[in-house]
Amino acid sequence: MRLLLVDDEEAARYGMRRALSAFGYNISEADSAEAARLLIKQQEPDLLLLDVNLPGISGLDFLREIRTANGSAPLVIIITAHGSERMAVEAVKSGAYDYLSKPFELDDLRLVVKNAAETVQLRRENYSLRKRIEIERSARGALIGNSEGMKRVRSMIEKVAETDATVLVRGESGTGKELVAREIHERNSVRRNGAFVAVNCAALPAELIESELFGHEKGAFTGAAARREGKFEQADGGTLFLDEIGDMSSNVQAKLLRALEERRIERLGGNESIPVDVRIISATHRPLEQEIANGNFRADLFYRLRVVTIEIPPLRERREDIPVLAEKFAKAAAEHFELPARALGQSALRRLVDYDWPGNVRELKNTIERAVIMAEGEELTANDLAEEITTSLPGNVNASSEGVSGGIDVPFTADFREDRREFERRYISRCLEHTNGNVTRAAEILDMHRQSLQHKLRQLGLGRRYVSVGGDASDKSET
Repeated sequence: MRLLLVDDEEAARYGMRRALSAFGYNISEADSAEAARLLIKQQEPDLLLLDVNLPGISGLDFLREIRTANGSAPLVIIITAHGSERMAVEAVKSGAYDYLSKPFELDDLRLVVKNAAETVQLRRENYSLRKRIEIERSARGALIGNSEGMKRVRSMIEKVAETDATVLVRGESGTGKELVAREIHERNSVRRNGAFVAVNCAALPAELIESELFGHEKGAFTGAAARREGKFEQADGGTLFLDEIGDMSSNVQAKLLRALEERRIERLGGNESIPVDVRIISATHRPLEQEIANGNFRADLFYRLRVVTIEIPPLRERREDIPVLAEKFAKAAAEHFELPARALGQSALRRLVDYDWPGNVRELKNTIERAVIMAEGEELTANDLAEEITTSLPGNVNASSEGVSGGIDVPFTADFREDRREFERRYISRCLEHTNGNVTRAAEILDMHRQSLQHKLRQLGLGRRYVSVGGDASDKSET
């Protein structure tokens, strides 16, 4: 801890330094508020021992200046003259951590400084925790973006957060369903000060999920050595998030419906009816309507869960959000792994935007983290991305052993050169269809110079078709 002694009496500073030096504090001294002001700026001390009687500005006025000038100001222990208890009370009201009255016992000095040091340590730990939470929250990032789909999601969150309605979040795996649930819980929710408890129904065996949700009494089953509270009780007063609700067994579905309707539960092996006050947010990637038709999901539970439904669009339907998400993930990964911050180069951004992201935002986050770890240059390039990203074709058209998917068949005749020419025609045609005939954009995707692509189009007999129709102005002017 960095400690600054501010007293115009050298003997007083000497006595305090000697009493505190054995505790390993980094101690500096100042004989006036002016000198202390300079040291605070240079050294950023954690604690000031500040005498009230100073030349020029008084210690009390200097305390007010410190508290006003900096929200993260050091703790201040005011030292007053004997019989100045009223001034000490005024100092505490002005923001002092504590006070000592001269003459004071050295043990009293050591104790109050020790207590202040513990407070400083708690401040540091809280700051570190908040910073880590901010980084983790930033890294999740699924609600970032200005696409129309994400604007709708955020709008619905704002509307439903202040209510207590049950919410069903729907979307493909990796789209950020749990993050939406957390946002509902934390954003203006009456339950935001309660617990947010998440349960992945797909990750638990059928025989354990009932105990996980409702708890159990001692001896309820083999291995139940003690009473255990379930997630409902843990979330009392807060929010219970049931992820992949479509994987829940019919027996547990019935008990969940009863808990929702009666707001009471019973632990396994118990007879006591326990009141619970929780908000349920559930999520699924399954088409529950089809599961109901197949007899796998209760219709009454479905209607109870979907009072409000929020649909999260897959990443491929909001490509305009990919650059900002990627930048956010890159920054968060660099901070988390303590690596140099690297901007995303244009070649990398082009590949990221063109890829279809079957794993959605989760896959994008993992891809960027890998790139940040493996990158060696000053920016992230296409070469830093995973091979499946860089080798994919627009619209997720990929090569396979049987040909090229997406309707492109590999020709095979006795003439290799003609087969290759035909393949190039089909490949480039597909790329240009993806860009609506924009040659400049297609050249970027194919990693070619525009002039080279235009030359290739003329070679393949595609020039008139694509350069003169749907291309940009610069393309048209050159034909």
